[in-house]
Amino acid sequence: MGLLDSVLGQVLGGAAQQQQPQGGGLGGLGDLGGLAGALGGLLANNGSVGGLGGLVSKFEQAGMGDVIGSWIGKGENQPVSGDQLQNALGSDTIASIASKLGINAQTLLPMLATMLPALIDQLTPHGKIPDQGLGNHDDLLGSLSGLLQGKQS
Repeated sequence: MGLLDSVLGQVLGGAAQQQQPQGGGLGGLGDLGGLAGALGGLLANNGSVGGLGGLVSKFEQAGMGDVIGSWIGKGENQPVSGDQLQNALGSDTIASIASKLGINAQTLLPMLATMLPALIDQLTPHGKIPDQGLGNHDDLLGSLSGLLQGKQS
């Protein structure tokens, strides 16, 4: 779990530096539960995009099936840019997540580009989407909170 600790530290540290000139702090990002909730809303079976399977479909429609496939599979995770995420997920989804976290899309996109590959990789340790998906929002929230805090759930 050291990788997730370092990814989260870099992402949250970068977000804090970006937010400081506005006198803000991290808003919703200071609370890992808020971040886990926002990501859970994206990845959960009953989430906004239809779970991990729905997310894969969105990436495939955007011509990036190989990218998300690398996150699920056992090899190296291919990188993704914030622009690619916005194209795959749509502006409305990005705006909704950013709003829940109290940040803007320009702050959220690089964070998601860093965290989403690592989280999906950790949530699919067998190299495939579980038959039942990743679980509903409440089930997934516990797993994500544990991963974000660097604990095994």
